[in-house]
Amino acid sequence: MIVLLLGLLLVTILFWLIRQQYSYWNRRNFPTDPDTHIPCGCLKSVVKHEKSMGVAIYDAYLKSNSPFVGVYLLFRPAVLIRDPELARQILIQDFSSFHDRGIYVDEKRDPLSCSLFGLRGQSWRSLRQKLTPSFSSGKLKAMFHTSDDIGNKMIAHLNKVLPEEGSAELDLKDVFVTYAIDIIGSVIFGLEINSFEDPKNKFRTLVHKARRNNLFSANFAMFIFLCPSIIKFMFRLGLKNYTAVGLRDIMKETIEYREKHNIVRKDMLQLMMQLRNTGKITEDDENWTTKPNAATGEQNEFTIDHIGAQGFIFYIAGQETTSSSAAFTIFELAQYPDLLARAKKEVDEVLERHNGQLSYDALREMSFLELCLQETNRKYPLPFLNRECTQDYTIPGTSHVIEKGIPIVIPLLGIHRDPQYFPNPMTYDPDRFLPGSPNYNANAYMPFGAGPRQCIALRMGMINSKLGIVKVLQNFNIEIMSRREIIIDNHSVGIQPKGGVKVRLSKKAQVQN
Repeated sequence: MIVLLLGLLLVTILFWLIRQQYSYWNRRNFPTDPDTHIPCGCLKSVVKHEKSMGVAIYDAYLKSNSPFVGVYLLFRPAVLIRDPELARQILIQDFSSFHDRGIYVDEKRDPLSCSLFGLRGQSWRSLRQKLTPSFSSGKLKAMFHTSDDIGNKMIAHLNKVLPEEGSAELDLKDVFVTYAIDIIGSVIFGLEINSFEDPKNKFRTLVHKARRNNLFSANFAMFIFLCPSIIKFMFRLGLKNYTAVGLRDIMKETIEYREKHNIVRKDMLQLMMQLRNTGKITEDDENWTTKPNAATGEQNEFTIDHIGAQGFIFYIAGQETTSSSAAFTIFELAQYPDLLARAKKEVDEVLERHNGQLSYDALREMSFLELCLQETNRKYPLPFLNRECTQDYTIPGTSHVIEKGIPIVIPLLGIHRDPQYFPNPMTYDPDRFLPGSPNYNANAYMPFGAGPRQCIALRMGMINSKLGIVKVLQNFNIEIMSRREIIIDNHSVGIQPKGGVKVRLSKKAQVQN
């Protein structure tokens, strides 16, 4: 009898706690998502494995007209920021109240979690300042030849798989994933690889585990965002990120080899070696030395583990954005013959001015392709941005307070596809970004975030995406296809195309390299 009573008491307490948690916004008279499901909140479709987290947040965006909405991400209260001007104020002017992403990081016990993406407060600020010189125009230009070489390997691969006569349908997402992986393996990790010829090489085999699209990976990625304390507990119990460990070991071997043989290579790994050994990355674009400078006293602050952490996050972010931007752009151009013709014409004209040589400077002159990439990143963004409130914040013009510790979600997929900000949002229209006559709300366009935590590598990603597109336009014919939309798979936080990105290509009569 006592056991039964204790059981009933426990159930009653649990029920009360759940009701309290899911009445958080109502008790604060906060605008609230009317379609809240206990215990899933607005992520019921994710838990049921029907939609991705990004699409579920997009659905929540569509259900309200309020500038901000209280939602529940599983059992955790969060604020959905629907108004782009408020979003920008949070990301830029009021950054001091939202300077952290709120995802898993454990500086004391798990240095491989200490990436620029996850670090908090002063630790983030310090590392951001140190890494910023890595992405100067001069350093990106110095690294361009490596990416160009991998682009040529991609073209050689396509020439092998395409028939001599007629066309063939290819999954461009898969092709560009390999292209992006090899660029990252070479530029970030300092490797000499060709995954088109050797798809089972050590690096590709290792990173392939990190991009497996299955239920476990999707849920684990979601918990990194929503339940960082649980993830921290799991890692302290012995869970390991074996991909990050493997990548760290690869970088360690390469660093030791370079230092032993006095090898200098113009890539990101060389710059991170410079930071480890000298305490800073020089702003001199001609200086790639890694000789220690004892006067700085900072040599030991940036360790091999920290280098591994940056390499891992650069891989996770870089391969997805580069491959998706390139594949989606060609997919859209194949549906708009006039836009495709303009893109081809621009590539031909710019290359003619540069004696047929594709270079960093030539790529920058391709302004129409720049508009195309802007439109691709508008229509296919990372579905949401996330921040954590780091001090109680009163929403401007209201009496509503976002309390410290509450997550902030900015639904980019919803904002970028809202006709209020982008007329005819499902129409692929690069000209909406023309500098002289823009046809969109500039405050609503945030594909790489905004403010101090804007993506540090956005220019590198754009260059590599544009390079991949130009290589295909330069060497192959793209077959026009009927209008269609990408179906977003349910196995990812980002936009993963279900069934790939299928486009038909054929060889040109005369191939230019």
